[in-house]
Amino acid sequence: MSHVGPNARHRAVGRIVEGGVVAVLRDVDADEVVPVARAVVEGGVRAVEVTADTPGAMDQVAAVAEDLGDVALVGAGTVLDAETARAALLAGSAFVVSPSFHRDVVEVCNRYGAPVVPGVATPTEAVEAYAAGADLVKLFPAAALGPAYLAALQGPLSQIPVMPTGGIDAANAGAFVEAGAVAVGAGSSIVDADAMARGDLEAVTERARALVEAVDSAR
Repeated sequence: MSHVGPNARHRAVGRIVEGGVVAVLRDVDADEVVPVARAVVEGGVRAVEVTADTPGAMDQVAAVAEDLGDVALVGAGTVLDAETARAALLAGSAFVVSPSFHRDVVEVCNRYGAPVVPGVATPTEAVEAYAAGADLVKLFPAAALGPAYLAALQGPLSQIPVMPTGGIDAANAGAFVEAGAVAVGAGSSIVDADAMARGDLEAVTERARALVEAVDSAR
């Protein structure tokens, strides 16, 4: 875990916010994960998340981090407990994301100086997660809640940086940024199942590029 620490943590959070998009890789085959991650990064994405519920996830994190660690942040997502968080950090994760708020996950990441982004859906969860030491909070499921919900949440809680995830695509990402999002997370809208079935990595790159451009335009 040589990449973690207060300075590395601060820089990593800055890179997530500056890049504006975290691409979520879920259930990508082990022999495809590095090429898919490369395709995403080629589209301008600078943060990639391998979900912990993917078979062999920690090996995938390590492989992608080794291949792309110089040009993109590589993290672990769908982390639900402290053991998985520590395993992710040992595998080379530069950040940790959860779909929900788990205090023990935040504590482990804080202990080792790694950025952590727990999932929240309510003002209470957002405040509790941020007070516990979250660097950003992940509004999830974002599309079901909508940009107006994010804007309302940011009204009294503008101090909490929010990264909406869940149903985000190039068509709605700009509205979430305009509502106050500091970045967005996206999975299937980038790593499209049909494109993957065809082995069409150029389509993955184009989808990644469209999302990055949507976020940049809204800023």
